[in-house]
Amino acid sequence: MRLRTTTVLSLSALALTGCSTDSADPIAPAPSTTVSVRPDNESTPASAPLSSAALAKRLLDESDLGEGYTRTPQRPARHDDVTVIGCPALEQLGSDAAVGGSLDFPHKAKASFTYAGGSDSELAEELYSDAEDKLSRSVGRIFEAMTSCPTYQVLAGSSAVTVTTRKVFVARLGDEQWSQLLTFAAGGRSSVVKQTAVRTGTVVVVVSGSPGLVDAHVRKAVAKATVVRSAG
Repeated sequence: MRLRTTTVLSLSALALTGCSTDSADPIAPAPSTTVSVRPDNESTPASAPLSSAALAKRLLDESDLGEGYTRTPQRPARHDDVTVIGCPALEQLGSDAAVGGSLDFPHKAKASFTYAGGSDSELAEELYSDAEDKLSRSVGRIFEAMTSCPTYQVLAGSSAVTVTTRKVFVARLGDEQWSQLLTFAAGGRSSVVKQTAVRTGTVVVVVSGSPGLVDAHVRKAVAKATVVRSAG
């Protein structure tokens, strides 16, 4: 059986929504540690946050990704009894985070895809929008917690998963960017997920999944999510 680990990047806290062994379900994207790069002190006009409807129009779709990609339905959130071991910083984010509490930002959109190139070829994109300082502060808080815990365990029911994190370089794609490889290990098996997050103005783009697919599509995701439109 393959390891199924569901972890959600909450922009107010780290939401670990459970893990189990399930041969039918793939590995979902996970939260990441930051490698933050800021541009020089340039003065740019602040823009208003986008609505969820506007964000949904800026998600990648099959035509953007190319042949072989299929959009997958969103799974309902799970609220298993989750415990984080070995990472006090994550525990301090609050119990709501540990059980998959709702996101702090009301403006959001998400899409997930599978790729015919392999059984573990998956890609997910999440978009969030709010005031620039709030996005930066809240995202930074989570990433700081993750940075302090390169290895920890997640217990959900009777399942135990060891999570190992490793920061990786990410090119400057926006005002701030973060990227990490996460390895999930349980039952003698392991899986690797890459996640890259980019903040440009009032929008945060999070692309997660198979490392090769994330690298191939993150620039396109950022470009589509932050393009200047006449309405939105």
